Amino acid sequence: MDFIRVRASSDGAETISYWTGDVYGWQDDDGPHHLFGFEGVNVARAVETGDGWRLLAREAALYLDPRDRRVLDTWHNPLTGRDVEVQHVFNDPVNQRLGGHPVPETRLGGQVVYNVDVRLAYPSPLKVAEYPENSASDTYRALELFQFFVAAADLDSGVPDVPCVFSWCRVSPWLPWMAMGQRGGGLVYHCRGAKVPEVPVRLRERIGEHFLHAPERWSEPNMTSWTAFARRARGGQGAGTGER
Repeated sequence: MDFIRVRASSDGAETISYWTGDVYGWQDDDGPHHLFGFEGVNVARAVETGDGWRLLAREAALYLDPRDRRVLDTWHNPLTGRDVEVQHVFNDPVNQRLGGHPVPETRLGGQVVYNVDVRLAYPSPLKVAEYPENSASDTYRALELFQFFVAAADLDSGVPDVPCVFSWCRVSPWLPWMAMGQRGGGLVYHCRGAKVPEVPVRLRERIGEHFLHAPERWSEPNMTSWTAFARRARGGQGAGTGER
């Protein structure tokens, strides 16, 4: 499966994907506003199974001031006037099963583009009745749009780890820690990134050793910002502990 070589490496080696970008928010009658910068890494390992591939991965990402790009630990929410604690992304695991369906690809001259469009709708781990300040709905709905760009020559060479750059757009509800309640509107993430040889220094210093390597074995369920918030609210380990 060519896409495995683009997304990770077909020989089982770890690959690091780094991204940077911005987060915008709007309300039904206001915005859009430039709320955050955003940067992060995903460290993954592909493992072939009898029915396809498993991608073993964990990821961490930081919310940044949109102007000077410093890492935020607290944030003044301009939409509510409240100061809130920022809960960065520490998702472990973010595993995937791949190979069940071909990934759409488009050849554009000497370039190949793979697109992965993920439509999400499932029961939210944060029910409105239990978390009225942190949940807009009992159903989590989001859209994740990825494009992976590779040189056709690299892809056709047969190398196990194909260099790539990628774009990612996400449309999602307000983050739980933003304390937006049931306000209309939501967030758009607009990021771009690439496979890189190592985790950038600022991220490496903030996320810790655990998130510099892919998992050794499959586990589930996956962690998200919503399940991490629920775990923290119920007294479990919180952000930055390697348990999100």
